Amino acid sequence: MLEITSKIVNLDDCVVHCLECGEAKGRAVVLLHGMKFQAETWRELGTLEVLAGLGLHVLAVDMPGFGKSPASETLPVEVLAQFVRQQGLDRVVLVGPSMGGRIALEFAIKYPQWIAGLILAGAVGVEENRAGLTGIAAPTHIVWGAKDQISPLANSDTLLAEIQNATREIYPEAPHPCYLVQPDRWHASLRTFFTNLNT
Repeated sequence: MLEITSKIVNLDDCVVHCLECGEAKGRAVVLLHGMKFQAETWRELGTLEVLAGLGLHVLAVDMPGFGKSPASETLPVEVLAQFVRQQGLDRVVLVGPSMGGRIALEFAIKYPQWIAGLILAGAVGVEENRAGLTGIAAPTHIVWGAKDQISPLANSDTLLAEIQNATREIYPEAPHPCYLVQPDRWHASLRTFFTNLNT
């Protein structure tokens, strides 16, 4: 049985809740979430278990105002930076769906030295961050639902064209939260990404 620890982390400007599991010495993976979701979503979906099974150090964070984290006026990208620093994480892989994808992109643009990889699922905020995309050098996997009505498929085209080390996977018939609708495929995508990242 996978042991998942729930903990409260005191940062410089705010407090956040996260779920943690896996190998403490494994590669750090930080799971962000979409507007209607939270850290607990990743437990329910089975993603925490899948990633921990790959020997990774997994942290699913409730961003301020979501899940068990109180609201804060600090920008999400700075909250994430404080979290990474406070937890003593080296280079991390960020998994960001929708709103979490925007945060992951902004973090990768501002703090490229802390990024080992990106997995973006139906990310929003692509056009707003377009100017900085060419500066992202870390391996990036783009996952999109073919019927995404929130973040158009064209956004995935932009990411694929502008990020220098990007791959893309489109889930047929899937809506915006494609990872929730096709969890088996999502977990297969994650396994493939991390296998390739370690070779």
